Amino acid sequence: MEPTHPSAAHHVLLGLGANLGDPVAQLARAVEMLRTHVHVDRVSSVYRTEPVGHADQPEFRNLVLAGRTALEPLALLREMQRIEDALGRRRTFRNAPRTIDVDLLAYDGRVTDTPELVLPHPRLHLRGFVLHPLAEIEPGWVHPVLHLSAWRLLADATGLERVERMGPLDA
Repeated sequence: MEPTHPSAAHHVLLGLGANLGDPVAQLARAVEMLRTHVHVDRVSSVYRTEPVGHADQPEFRNLVLAGRTALEPLALLREMQRIEDALGRRRTFRNAPRTIDVDLLAYDGRVTDTPELVLPHPRLHLRGFVLHPLAEIEPGWVHPVLHLSAWRLLADATGLERVERMGPLDA
């Protein structure tokens, strides 16, 4: 398939997480698969994080990537879901263990709220597993609703889950 990321593209932030199988390998594979539709500009370190919502499961490995795409938001979301399916994602219950999770965190500065997609991601400012890697690679990114930078969102956050930086994805 021909890549769909010409230079006149939309800025996107994607959050990736995994806690089943070999999470770091699955993150790496998902990033590679995303390159078909997203020109990846930056990938954060991998972070070890405690689960949120359903505590009785393995720790997660998470990262955030910044890139550009020519796809519109819903088309990108569908491609992200295809990648999740290809990597063995099974949707059993909310916050369940998973082989891979790919979330569209932000798309340009768009704000949208539909049954299929909410932008920016409605809980990104409440999740350490998003804020730490986001502030690492895009500290100046400004939340289009809260009007605060990624760095400020992280600095002001309280009660976040435990997050530990592990190192680069390729390490």
